[in-house]
Amino acid sequence: MTCVKWRLTVLDGVRLGVFVVGLACVATGLLPLAEATGDLRRIGPLLLFLAAVIVLAELTKEANVFDVLAGRLAIIERGNYLALFILCVAFASSITIFLNLDTTAVLLTPVMLALAPRARIAPLPLVMTTIWLANTASLLLPVSNLTNLLAMGRVGLSTSGFAARMWAPQAAAIAVTTLFLWIFFWRRGQRGEDRYDPPPQPSMGDPVLFTIAGTACALFVVAIFAGVQIGVAAAVAAVLVVAAFAWRDRPKLTWALFPWQLLAFVIGLFLVVPTLSRYGLDHLMRALVGGPGGAGANYRAAAAGAGLSNVVNNLPAYYAGERVIPPADRDRLLSLIIGANAGSVVTPWASLATLLWFEWCRRRGVRVPLVKFLLTGAGLAVAGVAAAVTALLLTA
Repeated sequence: MTCVKWRLTVLDGVRLGVFVVGLACVATGLLPLAEATGDLRRIGPLLLFLAAVIVLAELTKEANVFDVLAGRLAIIERGNYLALFILCVAFASSITIFLNLDTTAVLLTPVMLALAPRARIAPLPLVMTTIWLANTASLLLPVSNLTNLLAMGRVGLSTSGFAARMWAPQAAAIAVTTLFLWIFFWRRGQRGEDRYDPPPQPSMGDPVLFTIAGTACALFVVAIFAGVQIGVAAAVAAVLVVAAFAWRDRPKLTWALFPWQLLAFVIGLFLVVPTLSRYGLDHLMRALVGGPGGAGANYRAAAAGAGLSNVVNNLPAYYAGERVIPPADRDRLLSLIIGANAGSVVTPWASLATLLWFEWCRRRGVRVPLVKFLLTGAGLAVAGVAAAVTALLLTA
């Protein structure tokens, strides 16, 4: 890979700060070394998946796969906003479900921002579609969200078993999100136009890279359903695309592709949160989550996950919650996941994907009205989480 100069952003500084604090927790003995080692061993497959899927997604974007798909969606619908809206919802949901919510936030957002001026579409409806569905569409598969990956060993489900249990909550969350998107961002009074101008046909670029990247993504999805370990499946797909770029477009292979900042952040979280749990966080979570007790206990676990996600972040919120819910209480754990994922749409820091999304919007000069973002997000969190937990209970 080509060497590049690192430029640290404020967000990078936060990630590294969490990492340093985590190391300090171990160095000072606040977190015993044995416990820290056990936690890091547990997230090893998660870190492999995260690194591999980010590289896979970045190179897939460089191969113009996302640009071509988004452009063709706009062309197919021939200026019809309702049809474009439906396809954008389906596109963003699919990317989130099969390639992780961070892929939707980091890679689909710039695609939508590039599409907006070409088709003379207001950018806010497009980017709100990406970020809301990046969070609320991340319930169906283990790969959809890091919290899901973290939960796999706890809930004791295979990939197909997890999907079988979460398909109804996922459908409910997407349905509620679609309704909120149309009412608050896509309907005529919000978007400002009756029709849009279909953009020109997007270029495929190098057809070999386009084909290999698209095929690698498809094989990755097939592999996880076939039972291949998720980190291994992502790594193999990433290696295939890296080899293709080494052959056809070597300058695109830079060390900037490797998401070391994200890995440092996740490692830091899994050192800081256990430390806080030893000194009071477990007691707080027990008070918030409560004990087992029918349907109400599931709604309470989901509310605790959503609430804490919007105070800190959804990954530590889930991790703190699962420490106080027994593995045998599977529905409460799944409810906690629903709250942590679908409920993390209120504050800008509720999920890592939302932080990355705000950074993209800032770079492209897209004004996100913060009050509207907070209020509509709060409504979506309450309605979406409630609908998803209800669907979980009805299909138990």
